[in-house]
Amino acid sequence: MSEHAYTPTIKDMPKGERPRERLQHYGAQALSTAELLAIILRTGVGGENVIRLAERLLSHFNGLPGIAQASFDELCQVKGIGPAKVTQIKAALELGRRLLVSAPEEKPVIHSPDIAANLIASEMALLPQEEFWVLLLDVRNRLRHIQRLYRGSLTQARVRVGEVFREAIRGNAAAIIVAHNHPSGDPTPSPQDVHLTRLLVEAGRLLDIPLLDHLIIGHGRWVSLKERGLGFPPEKGTSARGPV
Repeated sequence: MSEHAYTPTIKDMPKGERPRERLQHYGAQALSTAELLAIILRTGVGGENVIRLAERLLSHFNGLPGIAQASFDELCQVKGIGPAKVTQIKAALELGRRLLVSAPEEKPVIHSPDIAANLIASEMALLPQEEFWVLLLDVRNRLRHIQRLYRGSLTQARVRVGEVFREAIRGNAAAIIVAHNHPSGDPTPSPQDVHLTRLLVEAGRLLDIPLLDHLIIGHGRWVSLKERGLGFPPEKGTSARGPV
């Protein structure tokens, strides 16, 4: 005799436990990732309410980063996730991405590696290939602009020191921070990363636009080469940071 587990629909749940009502009363930060995803998905599939569907989707792709990295067709292959739901997911993720890179009226002041990493790590950690970004700062270390300079496998020959500082010179930036991601998830600096940092530190000294740090972003972890004293003049303390 087979047994079928009963999964109540959202309408069957007490109002105080429904995701939309919980968001209205307690704010989005009070909801789990599955509940937030359930609001985007709106409806479940036969025998499975939308929260269970959201939990299954998160489990299938090992969390939100996996969903963000999945292609449209890969998401559509999950039972109960058709093109309409995938469109909703992709649109929500893109809005979040654009918010991260938008330039608000109040520019963030970057006075530590933590602040710089938290500005970019959420997006960079999801990138499927390497990218090299330059953060341009003013005299008060306020972020003026984030420039995506290179995409693809980074090599010493490809990353040209002059190009790294070109926008900083044009925009009269007072200092820069550079960052790149390791799609493998391991932010351990390579000898090439350290050598490039030395070149950028020296160029910044000559141009009077100092390189404040070089960050390497992994999955849930990041490394500050400045704190580790790699490519920079020796300083006290080392750091391998995470999660962000």
